[in-house]
Parts: sequence; C-alpha cells; structure tokens
Amino acid sequence: MKYIIILGDGMADHPIEKLGNKTPLQVANIPNIDKLAKMGRCGLFQSVSLDMPPGSEVANLSVLGYNVHKVYEGRGVLEGASMGVEIKKGDLAMRCNLICIEDGNIKNHSAGHISTEESHILIDFLNEKLSNDSVKFHKGISFRHLLVVKNGNNDLQFTPPHDVPGTPFKDVMIKPTSKSGEDTCNLLNDLILKSQELLKDHPINKKRIAERKDPANSVWFWSSGYKPSMKTMKEKFGVSGAVISAVDIIKGLGIYAGMDVIEVEGVTGLTDTNYEGKAAAAVKAIKTHDLVYLHVEATDEAGHSGDAELKIKALEYLDARVVKYVLEETSKLEGDVAIAVLPDHSTPCEVRTHTHDAVPFIIYNPKFEADKVSEYNEESCKKGGFGLIEEDEFIRTLLGK
Repeated sequence: MKYIIILGDGMADHPIEKLGNKTPLQVANIPNIDKLAKMGRCGLFQSVSLDMPPGSEVANLSVLGYNVHKVYEGRGVLEGASMGVEIKKGDLAMRCNLICIEDGNIKNHSAGHISTEESHILIDFLNEKLSNDSVKFHKGISFRHLLVVKNGNNDLQFTPPHDVPGTPFKDVMIKPTSKSGEDTCNLLNDLILKSQELLKDHPINKKRIAERKDPANSVWFWSSGYKPSMKTMKEKFGVSGAVISAVDIIKGLGIYAGMDVIEVEGVTGLTDTNYEGKAAAAVKAIKTHDLVYLHVEATDEAGHSGDAELKIKALEYLDARVVKYVLEETSKLEGDVAIAVLPDHSTPCEVRTHTHDAVPFIIYNPKFEADKVSEYNEESCKKGGFGLIEEDEFIRTLLGK
C-alpha cells in the first residue's frame, strides 16, 4: 500500500454571513474531493491540542504523527533546514517576516506578498547594516526569512504578525518571560526598530510605494527555537517519504522527518501556484516512495487575507487541478494507493488567523468500508465513521499502524 496526503493549508473555516452562514468548503464546487468523501471514510482531527499554538509548524508535525510536546522547537528551525542553514548547538533560530507598518500599526504580515527578488535585496541590505558574529539574517521566499542568534535565550514571548493586523506594533513587540531572556529580547526589539529606520527610504520600498504596493518597512521576529531532536518517518513508521510544498517550513519539517524534498517549478504559496506541477510530481514520487506529502498553501493565505471568495477559488483549484489528477492517475498504478485530504488547521476568514478547531479529514483506502458521508466539509465530516481523533491517531489510521 502507498499513501498520498493532500493537505490544503488552513482550508477549514467558520460559517460566513455573506455566504449564507456557510463555510467556503460548503460553498465551493469540489466534486473530486466530494467523490473521495463518498468513496472513503471521514472524521474530525484535533490536530492542535489546546495548550499549543495553532501554527502550521505544530499542526503539520501532528499530521505526520509527531509528539509535538516533545519535538516542537518553533518554525524557525524547520525553515532553516529547508534554506540550508546549519543550526548549531545554542543557536536560536526564528522566523523573520518582512511586514508592512502603516501609521504605527501592523498593516499586514507579508509586505503585500513582496516578491522573492525584492525581499532578497532587502535582507542582503539588512545583513550589511546589522549582522555581526552573533546575529545573521538568512534569505527565504517572499516575506518569509530567518534570523539566527548565537547563544540566544528562548525565554521570550512573541506575537505572530498575522494574528494582529491593525494593532500598534509597539503593543505587540517581544517580551521576556524571565530575567534570563531580557538581553535577547532587547537585542531583537532593537533590531526591529533599527530595521524600520533602514528600510523606510530604501529604493525597493520607494518603488513599491510609487507602484501603490505595500512597502516592506520592518522586520518582525517570532516562533523561535533550537535544533529539534526528531526520529525520521522511516524510524517511526517504517515508511519512506517525499514532501512537495512551496513553503520552507513544510520542506524543513520533511528534512527533519527524513523525507525527500521535491522541488516543483513555479510554486508560490498563493493561488497562482503551479497546481498541475505539484500533482504530477506527487504521482511520480509515489512510484518510488511509500508516502507523499503534498502541501498547498493558497487556502491559508486567503484565510489570512479575510477573502472568502479567494478561498473558494483556491479550494476549487485544489479540487480541479490537484485532487482530480491524483485520483485519476493513481487508479492506473499497480498496487493500491490510499489518499487522504485534510487541512492542518483552520484559518477562518472572519478572524484571519489560525484556530484550534478540529479539522475535517478524508481517508480513502480501497480496503476500508465507506461511511455515509457524501460531501467534504466541516459539518458533514462530524458524521464520519472515524469520529473525532487526536495526536498520532490520524497517521496511524492512514498507515494501518
């Protein structure tokens, strides 16, 4: 048996008044995902326990069956692995967003989804002005970058920027959680303030403003941690794996999990991503791997933007351009292929951030008896044959472990 997990990041939602008190999943035309629901078995998965932050790093670790309380070290170290950054003992790695601040408030977490080319120029500039033997910026994709602090202390409280659009940035700067964290806290907050002075008149931002785009006029740090200690998927479950994603956090998670990272040209993390390329890569990879983790970010970004129509569009693209192909092509292969569809967490459009809601999931396995669920959404999956599961139950159910 082979296994493909198709993960629509943040695609679960809450009822929205302008959609007739339905969710985007209930409104979207997703006949192929609904077909999988009819053929398979459904349920709800509590992917993030209530005492953990509902971030993608926590949720995706949980989907893959890791004990998050034991291995979680923030998303920075995961992204660092994808970026090829060596995280040494004592290094504190954290996400570094390029964000837009307007009138002292956080306007958005992504500097208007700044291009990778523009952001690399800005990160190089910040390294030139601010890096030293203890602090260095590392370039990622679009607004997502990394900061590494040698011998940094992690007794810190961060606020993810996508959680607080419209909030005065000074109200949500980093705070120490102990006396030991004060020096690192002061260092990081000082870097944020210095970045604002340096970036405000940078030619890249002047050009963006002239083009009526949001400037990348500040860095923002969050989700810090040290190098995690993780067993591979082969060690844990006896399966070889491959991961396909546009975002560093998922690719880094795959690296620590011992999975092959498959790069696909034209992937962006937005609705303009190369859906067909990802689907084709997944079908090719399943011929040589036991498990393929196909991650699509676009639904999450639509949720963060509060754009229900864009989320519906992203769901329909996922259905027509990924799930349809994977379902059709795997049916032609020798041997059975089980297919799972789920989000890692919910990103409701009305709150524009991640929540702790249990997420709907499908597992289609030719050897499983189908339940009575005929469509895929938050409500219908409550009636699924798997009921409510948590922790490593999803991956063990999928793999039959």
